[in-house]
Amino acid sequence: MAHILIVDDEVRIGSLLADELGDAGHHARAVTSGADALAAVETAVPDIVITDLRMGEMDGMTLLRELRRRFPAVDVVVMTAYASIETAIATMREGAYDYIIKPFRNEEVLLVIGRIEEKRRLEVENRGLRQALAGGSAGDLVGTSPAMMEVRRLVQSLARSDAAVMIRGESGTGKEVVARALHRSSGRSSGPFIAVNCAAIPDTLLESELFGYEKGAFTGAVRSKAGHFRIADRGTLFLDEIGDLPAALQAKLLRVLESQSFTPLGGVKEVHVDVRLVSATHQVLEEDIASGRFRQDLFYRLNVFPIVIPPLRERREDIADLARHFLADWGRAPADLADDALARLAAHDWPGNVRELRNVLERAVILRPEGRIGTADIMIAPERVGAVVSAADGTGTLNLEEAERELIVRALAATGGNKSEAARLLGITRRALYGRLERYGME
Repeated sequence: MAHILIVDDEVRIGSLLADELGDAGHHARAVTSGADALAAVETAVPDIVITDLRMGEMDGMTLLRELRRRFPAVDVVVMTAYASIETAIATMREGAYDYIIKPFRNEEVLLVIGRIEEKRRLEVENRGLRQALAGGSAGDLVGTSPAMMEVRRLVQSLARSDAAVMIRGESGTGKEVVARALHRSSGRSSGPFIAVNCAAIPDTLLESELFGYEKGAFTGAVRSKAGHFRIADRGTLFLDEIGDLPAALQAKLLRVLESQSFTPLGGVKEVHVDVRLVSATHQVLEEDIASGRFRQDLFYRLNVFPIVIPPLRERREDIADLARHFLADWGRAPADLADDALARLAAHDWPGNVRELRNVLERAVILRPEGRIGTADIMIAPERVGAVVSAADGTGTLNLEEAERELIVRALAATGGNKSEAARLLGITRRALYGRLERYGME
């Protein structure tokens, strides 16, 4: 999805093209002069400007030069009914991305936009790779708090080690991000990184997922399957939510850690692997050990080198850096986040940690596709449940129905009435959204 500004002094052409691009899933609007275009770009910088060449006081070539001088990140496409080789060469020399001849088919415009989107995607990837190479594997560990500086130091100090690492922290703090940074910093970076969430796989399937099985090992095993340990050979295996590992598998995992070998289900030959194990948990495993739910000997094998990630509420100085990092992922500038919105983010306790912050910002970007993201676009917990609490005496009212109706109205407005997109924005299924629309008489 691209943000597109169309400039054409023929109102009908600009309006029709904006409608067509909107139907294709882009955010598009039209203006009728070069001066209006520059004013619009100053308010909200688009990804692409499509401009007519022959216009009134400011023609397309002048607008192109101004955009390249003042907004070099904007891709410009020139369209004209007066085509010539000389004109095409001149526009490309001035920095236009492409050149479209009127009359054109909408498919031609969409093809050019698709190429620009792919180019921009590759540019983002290349920037990320350059940053990772320049800043080491810890480039994705965002934040300048003492806690995050310590995490980065630990990741870098483990670069030459194959020691088992246990990453501890609340849900949503970014444990897998740290695990991936550990892998990229190690001598195994050219090998696979395999992530497995132990809590997301039923106990009856987890053993076969981890260690694989031979053909005929059980009903339905019509062919052999390599498990995650074998796939991760010469690389890193990340076991998230290790505290949910069943007791029987804890014993088998302990043996694998001691011998670096295992026997697949239904097999008779041992498979030897060279795998570095990184585990993670949000649970207090010491309590599980005391109650007998987790093996103490396995804990010591996994916890050779512990890394603790504090919750976001204990490192609020990282919120601004994280917010800008996420905005950059979606092609938005740091200045797109207003100071009052940033202050609101900094004041929240973030029970869902970094994951919740990312979700809130993603909603804000969808609600405010152009311009600065303000306080009204930051939809966080108190607003989601409709809480109105007095700071003086702690009293207030809760009206869940009104809050839910308001969120649905805002989501539909933000997505132009697209119910599937609105449901995704709200974090519910399309069927659930239809049920609420019917319940509130909003169909």
